[in-house]
Amino acid sequence: MKTIALLSAVILTMGLGSAAHAEYTGPGAGAPAPSNVADILKDGQDDQNVTLRGHLVEKVGKEKYIFADESGKIRVDIDHDDFPNAAVDEKTMIEITGEIEKDFMESPEIDVDTLTIVK
Repeated sequence: MKTIALLSAVILTMGLGSAAHAEYTGPGAGAPAPSNVADILKDGQDDQNVTLRGHLVEKVGKEKYIFADESGKIRVDIDHDDFPNAAVDEKTMIEITGEIEKDFMESPEIDVDTLTIVK
């Protein structure tokens, strides 16, 4: 009998644990993530996750770069540790994943979490 009670408790706990990972997706849940630079500059929200493909076209400061895709340019912040173990220049197609940072009185930028070279 104790085994059945223990097994029931484990199953119940597992069921409740998976429900905790659910996410509300109805009205008011937020807009879909922008898919290009123009969308970010127009409607991007602070701390919104994004994934973009394009090129780093210029270094403008310590860990600050200008990223460009077919729709426009935006400043990105990339930690040295997030670069792959390969050379990246203005011709290298990359994919970046990160979040939008919108500070008061500044243009938005992307705080990059991962940078991948697209082959």
